[in-house]
Amino acid sequence: METAMHQATFFPLGNADTCLLDLECGKKLLFDFAHWEDAEDDKDLRIDLGAALREDLEKDERDSFDVVAFTHLDDDHIHGATDFFYLEHAKKYQDTDRIKINELWVPAAAIVEEGVKDEANVIRAEARHRLKQGRGIRVFSRPDALKEWLENADLDPASRQHLITDAGQTVPGFTKQKHGVEFFVHSPFAKTAADGSMVQRNPASLVMQASLLAGGCETKLLLSADTTHEIWSEIVGVTCYKKRESRLAWDIFKLPHHCSYKSLSPEKGKSKTTPVDNVQWLLDQGLSGALIVSSSETIPGADQKQPPHFQAAAKYKETAGNIDGEFVVTMEHPKKTAPDKLIVEIGPDGAKRKKEIIAGGAAITGSTAPRAGMDA
Repeated sequence: METAMHQATFFPLGNADTCLLDLECGKKLLFDFAHWEDAEDDKDLRIDLGAALREDLEKDERDSFDVVAFTHLDDDHIHGATDFFYLEHAKKYQDTDRIKINELWVPAAAIVEEGVKDEANVIRAEARHRLKQGRGIRVFSRPDALKEWLENADLDPASRQHLITDAGQTVPGFTKQKHGVEFFVHSPFAKTAADGSMVQRNPASLVMQASLLAGGCETKLLLSADTTHEIWSEIVGVTCYKKRESRLAWDIFKLPHHCSYKSLSPEKGKSKTTPVDNVQWLLDQGLSGALIVSSSETIPGADQKQPPHFQAAAKYKETAGNIDGEFVVTMEHPKKTAPDKLIVEIGPDGAKRKKEIIAGGAAITGSTAPRAGMDA
């Protein structure tokens, strides 16, 4: 009898995000898509994301993802998506070799934001089309601007209520009993999702906790987009007030914003970033043996303006050390000179990172010690 197992895969994309979640029940969920590899540059170590995802789908004899979530419309979360996916709103995006999206997840800002260009504009058009059609989409949060947009599109907001999920709710259509997973939404809040024509994407981005159940063991995966310390502080404050602290526990923490200090504190620090109080509380929710994943370039040895920031990495490494965990950088795994997919298996013994062990010149697939997880 096969052991129940889920799998989370993170990709070496530089300062960009994509996470593939394979559920034991067979469903595939993709969080963000950012293909940046330059095929003409032999020194580019980033993975060919499109090829990697196609290979994965072909292995399972599929041409679609059950869910594709764009946490927000910044280029490092959507780059190349309009060349890869089959989009329903326009025939120019409907080539037969494109990958289909059964359900699109977007924050409300991706619907109401004005003045967007290039690929963000195309994805916005797709999200708007699906919302108008009333199928194949889930929108997160319900700011006044979304209600106004629906009314301007001659749609009764009540007629689309079943497609909208607020912060503080679980995502309909997924249960631990049937699918082995429950998604709890932390952000965006209604008040941060959009403020009319001017949208701040990072505060309005999609943040959720996936609780994955396998063989009686529950593993917590925290997906955090590009969340700032201000939004983290608000998430922690609301979560604690509602006495839902377990919703911020984590065995796997996909770090926000490519290991930027701004997700921890307004101050970078000299050698290590000191988080604001609520973010420190969040870091303290890491469970024994937890894995921290930085979807970023390699950690620099000196100060630099853009992330990753070595000061933030120092704090995350300290956090991992305090709980006998690991801090892994996507462009450094398994080594800086040859980064590859980071695959985390999630089963009855919790989460464990697959790795390549070199023996006698041959690569042998192995695993790290299991993450503790939580007994359900």
